[in-house]
Amino acid sequence: MWQEISRFGKKLVDTGLVGSYFGNISIREGSKIIITRHNVPLDKITENGVVEVKVDSSTDINSTASSETIVHRKIYQMTPALAIIHAHAPFAVIQSLVELKDYIIPIDVAGQLVLHEIPVVHGGIGSFELAVNAGTALRDYKGIIIHGHGSFAAGETLEEAFTITTQIEYSCNIKYYVELAKK
Repeated sequence: MWQEISRFGKKLVDTGLVGSYFGNISIREGSKIIITRHNVPLDKITENGVVEVKVDSSTDINSTASSETIVHRKIYQMTPALAIIHAHAPFAVIQSLVELKDYIIPIDVAGQLVLHEIPVVHGGIGSFELAVNAGTALRDYKGIIIHGHGSFAAGETLEEAFTITTQIEYSCNIKYYVELAKK
């Protein structure tokens, strides 16, 4: 499991979707979550760079796990997801800050086909409010953006979550430049 998380951590950093120390990745395996450790660079994950926590335990506090473990846990509890990627994708963050609505409508064809719209949800980093808002939105959408913070994408595999993450960033990038060109 950690090898797959490591592979996607490197891809996230290599494609500029995160800085090395930002974002987190998890995989659900039955009643357990394998999630990146707090303060471990995503492009240098080893076997010791992940930690195992329980899906259904709200008292399972592990200070070595990602600060967003509560969000991953709630998404797994509220959706059929088996893999989650949280990225600090720059254009997704920008669009969440400039968009006045609680969603972003992609203007590119691929974004329209794959995402339709991207909810922008609110809540503090690693908070219960954010966890519930993210889990609720991901019941109906493939990916979301946390206002001012970054994207969460959920899927059956890390490949699917990565594809959604890259589509969110691509659509936000296109929208940003088209809107800039109109000024």
